[in-house]
Amino acid sequence: MTRALVMSLAALLLTSATALSQNLTTVESRFAVKETSDRLAAELEKRGIRIAARIDHAAAAKAAGLDMPPTEVIMFGNPRLGTPLMLAQPSVAIELPMKMLIWQDGIGKVMIGYAPPSALKERYRITGQDEPLTAMAGALAGLAKAASGQ
Repeated sequence: MTRALVMSLAALLLTSATALSQNLTTVESRFAVKETSDRLAAELEKRGIRIAARIDHAAAAKAAGLDMPPTEVIMFGNPRLGTPLMLAQPSVAIELPMKMLIWQDGIGKVMIGYAPPSALKERYRITGQDEPLTAMAGALAGLAKAASGQ
């Protein structure tokens, strides 16, 4: 491999990692994707938070004759936190219910990622809703910690 190619690939990976970190808060899990997802679902149920959907992207890819590493999305919501945001800015509803992505990266690490509420605040110019946004941020961090075993 030429030095130029190696440098180009390194720059691409750094750019991708930077873009990802700006859009997602990530936590490394100590468990496989399925176990991490199951732990997240159990934690949501324990907290009385309704799971709206659980999507296994790897299974869907396999059904289409394609292969991809384990990747799941769990969608869930708490109307007490989401409703005030939607009342303040109806377009934020496209982001709700909240989602957590659990995936295995190219080197075998399992990661949990979610859009931080601060990004929603900025993207949708939500004002006057710091209390539910702060509560949402705390809940998401706690859920990621519990699911990942951190």
